[in-house]
Amino acid sequence: MSSVTIGFLCGGLTLVLLAFRVHIGMAMLLCGSVGYVAVSGWAPLMNYFKNLAYGRFSVYDLSVVPLFLLMGNIAAKGGLSRRLFAATNAFIGHYRGGVAMSAVGACAAFGAICGSSLATAATMGQVALPELRRCNYAPSLATGALAAGGTLGILVPPSVVLVIYAILAEQNVAQLFMAAMVPAIIATAGYFVAIALYVRLVPGSGPAAPAMAWRERLCALWRVWPILIVFVLVIGGIYGGVFTPTEAAAIGVIATTALSILSGEFSFKGYVQSALSAAEASAMIFLILLGADVLNAFLALSQMPGAIAEWVQGAGFPPLLVMFAIILIYLMLGCVMDSLSMILLTIPIFFPIIMGLDFWGMDPTDKAIWFGILALMVVEIGLITPPVGMNVFIINSLAKDVPMKETFKGVMPFLASDLMRTVLLVFFPSLSLWLVHILR
Repeated sequence: MSSVTIGFLCGGLTLVLLAFRVHIGMAMLLCGSVGYVAVSGWAPLMNYFKNLAYGRFSVYDLSVVPLFLLMGNIAAKGGLSRRLFAATNAFIGHYRGGVAMSAVGACAAFGAICGSSLATAATMGQVALPELRRCNYAPSLATGALAAGGTLGILVPPSVVLVIYAILAEQNVAQLFMAAMVPAIIATAGYFVAIALYVRLVPGSGPAAPAMAWRERLCALWRVWPILIVFVLVIGGIYGGVFTPTEAAAIGVIATTALSILSGEFSFKGYVQSALSAAEASAMIFLILLGADVLNAFLALSQMPGAIAEWVQGAGFPPLLVMFAIILIYLMLGCVMDSLSMILLTIPIFFPIIMGLDFWGMDPTDKAIWFGILALMVVEIGLITPPVGMNVFIINSLAKDVPMKETFKGVMPFLASDLMRTVLLVFFPSLSLWLVHILR
């Protein structure tokens, strides 16, 4: 049996284990180990294992993950999410669908200091759902907007998933953050349009809230200026070359902690809970990374990714057809897997294929950045697609009286917006690359 055949068999076994709900990290670790032994034997596997954990976890860029997670947890415990929602709601809540738009806008703003979609959905769901109920929003629109808005947490920089992609694809984290800015703005605007159309096509689904006086609006706006400072400090420091992403994340943690303490809503107990939550999430991510390393090392030995890339190039398929096929695979995987697992499982296979094709004459660096943003956007869609849709489950755990089918019905307009944005980015790579070229 050839090594390529073993590669395909172990890849299929990984998917079977996932279908039986085996943890993604353990599934990749097990299948990678079995494949490694089948191709090279026990001794090489044991030799690989002795330095595996240190080699992976000592990567400097990886330290940004627990820091960004901690920053997001502290922001949530310190009441910063409530301030963001109050500020956006003060200015647009009095329009039809305005409270739902406020929730989406607050999700985008919170994503700028969080980096996690699930954390954004959970935090903003607790903040915005009571107000949406008070304003008599349709349950499908209320929960659908929050589930979809939560996906902005991994698109708006800083993004934990983008950091992982940068490590896997050996790309610059700061450039990937820059490339995500314009797609994130387009995504937020697209969700606003989706809500505006929804409330007009379904009258009464998103009634306008009472308008606030300008004094109240300015007061709400004043309360969020420290959050803007944190964002400018972190992202501006990275883009300006003042900080590395890891240094910026550390400074962000300090600044967010200080703001939370000054707000009077943060306690030592809250800090301990934030640290423990960040540690648990980091441990889960690092376990998945460890399993992915073993699986990727086996795949490299089996030469399966290279064989697939050569076959695709030799078959003469149009590059765009290959790209849309990959997007379709991501959409199907998104029905049963979370975003990080999809990136870790597929990038070692898809990345060589994309790099071997010509897309509008782009150089390798631009192509890698463009594909990273596309992959991020598509796995983001998977967070709200049935039958799993992790964000949908999170929001429904907060709104237990809303049937799951109602929430999935509510996310459909946002899914349409996501698909239109994806097609737009495929045909116009400059949307994600022009800011990178300007600031490079």
